[in-house]
Amino acid sequence: MRGRFEPVARILRDAVAAGAFPSASVEVGRHDGPRWNAAFGRTTFDRHAADAAPDTIFDLASLTKVLSTATLTMRAVDSGRLSLDDPVIKWLPDWRGSDRASVTIEHLLTHSAGLSAYLPFFRDHTGRVEFEHAICTLPLEYEPGSQSIYSDLGFILLGFILEDAWPRTAAFTGARGAFDPAGSLAEQFRRVSSFITSDSLAFNPPRTWRARCAPTEIDQWRGRLLTGEVHDENCWALGGAAGHSGLFGTAAAVGAFARAVLRSIAGEPILADITTMHRFIRRTNVPRSSRALAWDTMLPTSSCGTRLSSTSIGHTGFTGTSLWIDWEQDLYIVFLTNRVHPSRDNNAIRAIRPVLHDAVVEAIAI
Repeated sequence: MRGRFEPVARILRDAVAAGAFPSASVEVGRHDGPRWNAAFGRTTFDRHAADAAPDTIFDLASLTKVLSTATLTMRAVDSGRLSLDDPVIKWLPDWRGSDRASVTIEHLLTHSAGLSAYLPFFRDHTGRVEFEHAICTLPLEYEPGSQSIYSDLGFILLGFILEDAWPRTAAFTGARGAFDPAGSLAEQFRRVSSFITSDSLAFNPPRTWRARCAPTEIDQWRGRLLTGEVHDENCWALGGAAGHSGLFGTAAAVGAFARAVLRSIAGEPILADITTMHRFIRRTNVPRSSRALAWDTMLPTSSCGTRLSSTSIGHTGFTGTSLWIDWEQDLYIVFLTNRVHPSRDNNAIRAIRPVLHDAVVEAIAI
């Protein structure tokens, strides 16, 4: 099995040698387990740096949106805690104005709420209270629902809503048994992820993980090399756990989550009821958008290349991470790198991602 993936391994070795990223970890699998996993390069470009390994931990960046935020939202929907049709004003009192009265949780999930793509709130704000007020009172950039502009800000708000959806005394009984997901976003996700994987996957990784973390950027704002500390500045100002970013994990942990997605789509209610799961992975009718709910879907121009099924779902992360799931072919591809080391200006990964995914599909078909 490993021999057939040699062309994929060659792509990654060449990418490391060309400086596209210092390290990479990849896992390819189906619903019943991995078929191939490997690591490449060193954790930094320093020749004395540690070799990357299958247990190297990466800053997953915006994979947080699908691993954590989408999962917790689906569970809240299935439990009746919230509805996708809930107006945002129902949950966030500062979300006022006739121009935004119709905006719902679904708009936030589809990046069609009218919000800006990104703003550096970390320069002037810290904590939920300040971020929530600042985002909720921003002028909208476009009519909600008329288009989709990828927005971290909407997912930051979703994280706040999820924290409020579960009273401290609430209990939830899911397919994996009873548990209490109340409290912070990080604690909610920890309780869910513990049923899915024993591999490293968490917000705010403990210091004991530090030696296995691939460093990201030499951050001018914080004045240090970031290792085991979230790269996204807005997430950092929110304490390291937010709806848009903050998760750290191994390729094996992300692979375990991907298998849970595949099994949930097939009807096993691990992450959500099958009706809810299928609603989240179905492309919406937002004009000129490929978005599903939180997930993106496959286009020939996507980071997943050209050989996945048209119904495939996936997401990328700014730090150089991605997850693509082709549920029709029962296939997932986890690709984690720290391409932002030592600087976010390195965008060579853009050309490598589609070539890599096409090579995986060719290898798995042999």
